[in-house]
Amino acid sequence: GHVAESGGGLVQPGSSLRLSCAASGFEFEKYDMNWVRQTPGKGSEWVSGIDRRSETYYTASVKGRFTISRDNAKNELYLEMHNLKFDDTGVYHCAGRRSIGTLVADTRQSMYHVWGQGTQVTVSS
Repeated sequence: GHVAESGGGLVQPGSSLRLSCAASGFEFEKYDMNWVRQTPGKGSEWVSGIDRRSETYYTASVKGRFTISRDNAKNELYLEMHNLKFDDTGVYHCAGRRSIGTLVADTRQSMYHVWGQGTQVTVSS
């Protein structure tokens, strides 16, 4: 399987971005999908996940600002990010794991079946 992220960029605090992840080569609809970021300050951090039933999960620092969604018809995953903060700076990876019934929120690449190269998000004034 393969995933490829896009949509990152350099933005000011308070701005918005929409990340996309295009999936191919695996049964996307059977996978729980996640966003994991690598930040300069905190290292790797699990950000958000959406299971195969489209139940969504978020780390506390992004709740109310980020929205994860998926389009199984297009094999795509999204992350809408609003009111971006300096601490949101990092490389955002799309990560997928075949569903086992409970979404696994992990920062380690080895815990996922598919992992993308990442897209850089930089929040700076």
